[in-house]
Amino acid sequence: MNHTSLATLRRLSCALLLLLLGASAAQAQQSYNVLKYGARNDSTRLSTEAIRKAIAAASKAGGGTVYFPAGKYRTGAIHLKSNITIDLDAGAILYFSDNFDDYLPMVPTRYEGIDITSFSPLFYAYKAENITIKGRGIIDGQGKKWWDFAEGKSRASQDSKWQQEFFRLNKDILKPDLPGVIERGFMRPPFIQPMYCRNVRIEGITIRNSPFWTVNPEFCDNVTVTSVTILNPKSPNTDGINPESCRNVHISDCHISVGDDCITIKSGKDRAGRQMNVPAENYTITNCTMLSGHGGVVIGSEMSGGVKKITISNCVFDGTDRGIRIKTARGRGGVVEDIRVDNVVMKNIREQMIVLDMQYANTPAEPVTERTPRFRNIHFSNITAEGNQAGLLNGLSEMPIENVTFSNLNLDAKQGFTVREARNVAFHNVQVNTQIGPAVRAENAQQLRLDGLRGTVPAGAPLVELGNVTDAFVTNCFPAAGLDTFLKLKGADTRGIVLQNNYLKAVKTPIAKGEEVKQPIEITAAEVPAMVPERSGTTTPSRNTIIVERRR
Repeated sequence: MNHTSLATLRRLSCALLLLLLGASAAQAQQSYNVLKYGARNDSTRLSTEAIRKAIAAASKAGGGTVYFPAGKYRTGAIHLKSNITIDLDAGAILYFSDNFDDYLPMVPTRYEGIDITSFSPLFYAYKAENITIKGRGIIDGQGKKWWDFAEGKSRASQDSKWQQEFFRLNKDILKPDLPGVIERGFMRPPFIQPMYCRNVRIEGITIRNSPFWTVNPEFCDNVTVTSVTILNPKSPNTDGINPESCRNVHISDCHISVGDDCITIKSGKDRAGRQMNVPAENYTITNCTMLSGHGGVVIGSEMSGGVKKITISNCVFDGTDRGIRIKTARGRGGVVEDIRVDNVVMKNIREQMIVLDMQYANTPAEPVTERTPRFRNIHFSNITAEGNQAGLLNGLSEMPIENVTFSNLNLDAKQGFTVREARNVAFHNVQVNTQIGPAVRAENAQQLRLDGLRGTVPAGAPLVELGNVTDAFVTNCFPAAGLDTFLKLKGADTRGIVLQNNYLKAVKTPIAKGEEVKQPIEITAAEVPAMVPERSGTTTPSRNTIIVERRR
């Protein structure tokens, strides 16, 4: 190699080194240590202004990481801007003030599906993008004072300066159909609420003692919440993760134990939600553990903008009041559709393991209008569960629940499934063991399919009870030996009942039918016992039953 080539190589090497050093320097400049802006990590004073300065400096440079070293910090509301990352190091604890004045002035926000102006959320962002809260640190909302005021003084009087300011700023809002907390004028702030934001990420942190809902993105696109721990004690409305009217939400690897629902999907409430008309869509929820909470994963009841294209998988609920709960009421409007739940384990469930309830508020039937909600295309598979009741499907007489399937479920419960005001519901390879009543009870339902249903029920109870059910197909069932009754039919509107390929030889009474059931039953049987002489509630081949023997 000649001297010219060596010189050229040296110049290129120097240029590369300078480039790398410049890149490292630029990278270092992107981190903004809050201590350098006057924050105190000994909890002796509020660091709100110092944190604001650090965020402003990062934002002025085009973005950066606002860094919290180990220590204890106190702060009021933190407002994030585009391209800002909050990084809480291990050992850093950020205590949010419980002085309500530290969350003034009031800002545009959403409270239980109603668009209002109220206290600033603790972490707040409005029309920002590329924002992140991450780290191994802790953020603490110190929510008790908020809880106590909301449940105490705000119910007794609306005279506080905060309530008067709320009323001044919210004269023209669309209130919910039923009066409630809005009329009291004291709306606790959510812990983390980005509104109208893009590319939001919350990762690794521990969140505790939220004043209200904990992680509550509103009208956001591309939200990721991963490896987050949320711990709230028994306290009012302290839900864990509540993404509302968002698109493309990814929740994974979280551990949640809270005072209300663990994860809830929402999209606005009543007229306000229908006016905004922004659905919650394209959500994935996976690999999460959920302990204390009213529900594991819940949809509604604020779902007036619609909820669609949701998957829930690989989760464990242990000790929640309910497992999967989808709820609404007349007046909400909106459609919940295209929901899939797969590979879930539930234990110690205090109420229902699976709930689809369209009568969350008990109201009389009304004509179908924009106020009428809809549930359709909802599918559950590969679930093992133990608790009080296997499931409840409770539709509306004017709008039944539609197209629901249960596949490969193994459930131990005091009570089985109740299916009411629903159509096109199917059970495939489902085992339900009960202590009280049948495995499946259906009332006022149409197009019911029971394929491979099995289970144990107490003495005297049927495995299946159908009342005023139209078009039921019962097939491939092999009930346990010694079962008293396989199928009990009642209700004058019961018709179109077909049994095929069921092994009923060891059942004492294959079919018990009330006198009011006048329509014939079609039975194509692989193996049935000889029909016993007629007595009350028992069918014979000669009356209202068509027996078709399959020939081999």
